[in-house]
Amino acid sequence: MTNAIELCAISKTFPGVVALDKVDFAVRMGEIHGLVGKNGAGKSTLMSVLAGLYGPDSGTILVRGQTVTSMTPARAKALGVAIVSQHVQLVPGLSIAENMLCGNLPTNRLGFVDWRATQAEAQARLQRFGLNLDVRRLVQGLSVAEQQMIDIAKALFADASVIVLDEPTAPLPKSEVETLFKFVRLQRERGASFVYISHYLEELFELCDRVTVLRNGRTVATHEIKDIDQPQLIQLISGAEIERFQRDRPRTKSAVPVLAVEGLTRLGVYEEIALTLNAGEIVGITGLEGCGKDRLARGLFGLEPLGQGRVFLEGRPYLAISPADAIRAGVVYVPRDRHGLGMVGRCSVRENMTLPFLNTLTNAFGLLKHGEETALVQRYIEMLGIKTASMATNIENLSGGNQQKVVVAKLAATKPKVLFLDEPTQGVDVQAKVEILRIIGTLAKQDAAVVMVTEEIGEMLDTCDRILVMSRGRMIKEFHLGAADTTHTNILTAIEGVFSAAQSQR
Repeated sequence: MTNAIELCAISKTFPGVVALDKVDFAVRMGEIHGLVGKNGAGKSTLMSVLAGLYGPDSGTILVRGQTVTSMTPARAKALGVAIVSQHVQLVPGLSIAENMLCGNLPTNRLGFVDWRATQAEAQARLQRFGLNLDVRRLVQGLSVAEQQMIDIAKALFADASVIVLDEPTAPLPKSEVETLFKFVRLQRERGASFVYISHYLEELFELCDRVTVLRNGRTVATHEIKDIDQPQLIQLISGAEIERFQRDRPRTKSAVPVLAVEGLTRLGVYEEIALTLNAGEIVGITGLEGCGKDRLARGLFGLEPLGQGRVFLEGRPYLAISPADAIRAGVVYVPRDRHGLGMVGRCSVRENMTLPFLNTLTNAFGLLKHGEETALVQRYIEMLGIKTASMATNIENLSGGNQQKVVVAKLAATKPKVLFLDEPTQGVDVQAKVEILRIIGTLAKQDAAVVMVTEEIGEMLDTCDRILVMSRGRMIKEFHLGAADTTHTNILTAIEGVFSAAQSQR
């Protein structure tokens, strides 16, 4: 079978780092090829070489059998290579039609945009790729899956024949993943080839034809997906079997809950929420996208209006008008979108880690006490196993797992009473997931009350003392550690709303 692209013995070094060491990688015509490895294994660097963003130090690039001597972004685009990242490259305030034809809008004889022709052309393009959306809709009103599909359709209409999907499902609720998969499979049937990069290994077995594993900048293996199982793939990725994290439990309840929520209601978001959190306890909150779980966490942190009801922190009334109020009270929040909300990409590890509590590191004259700051940052780098050349390294140069550790560290360093974590292991490799769950367990041992807002049932079963299921803004079911009904199947059943109303009221 003809290869759509072939990378032969690709090497690339950066100062002090060998990013790629004679890597071989090939994608067949009409194939979905998984590319996996731990954060920092070389996946993104390899794809950047393919897209012309980096020039290789050595090696050969072939596109449809033809050697490309000097790959640039413009050359890659002309050859049909495109990258669609998890952060879609669309303008939220513009319509689908404007985004589809951006830079090439049809004009009338007077030089003004011909909106009727623009909309007709955009509609025809989407229908060509099996999408039936109103092109007059603003992108900001679309689901994330719809935005991803439009981004892919843009690439296909620009004659892309090889599309790199870099963690495309990381921002997606599980309900939208299959929608995206159906669209990708349809385009494969029409002849497009895909490189699929993901840390969600179960998705590879559902979607991909083959998989290639990178480790420490080298090609470890390439397998037909039917010839390998998930434990074997994990072992190839890590070089050893990953030890599953299971937390030491249970803990005794505190005399007074750290956080107590009574009858909390916000119209159209959640209603009659009752919740108690104890020191040293980890509670999981789960449910389908839109159930209100993430909005509840954001409200308790002061990012959104909280609604009506009563909230007590250590027995005293609590209301955070802003995140600053919440942090001062000892309530912190790790967002799902670490790039957009959790970190400042062009600032260093040190600056990101101490940003929330700089006022505690200043002297009487308001000047920063550099010695104390350095000692604190170094302590957390060592405690959390953050892999960085130095604390002066820009956080955007770290792997996804290490970025997430810094985000967790900067809030852990505030010594929180209550810690909300929204999808804390999203977009990190299997080893980093275990390490982050271990960090969460450590914070609970230090008497923080921890809430994991997540759809990862297995992680909740390994980590949480209780698991609360939300549906349409209500808490409908509570599962306890060690109870006979606390199983993966029963939790999934509750999430999907199969429990009867009588069961839900228990």
